[in-house]
Amino acid sequence: MKAVIDRIENQIAVVLFGDEEIKVDLPLSLLPDGVKEGSHLNVTFELNPESEASKRERVAGLLERLSRKGEQARKL
Repeated sequence: MKAVIDRIENQIAVVLFGDEEIKVDLPLSLLPDGVKEGSHLNVTFELNPESEASKRERVAGLLERLSRKGEQARKL
């Protein structure tokens, strides 16, 4: 996907994405060094299934622990 830096105000870049020029405000710190008004960018988004699975496992573990604590509290 193509994007262009429309303007930069107070460390926030106004970025126009794609042919539709969808406007998104992004902190300048998230963009490559040296970007300026009028800079053109190539943007890629990728799914990260490994990270997602890891987080889902972590949340499931936390829910299991909470469930056990709830059961113990009901027994008291």
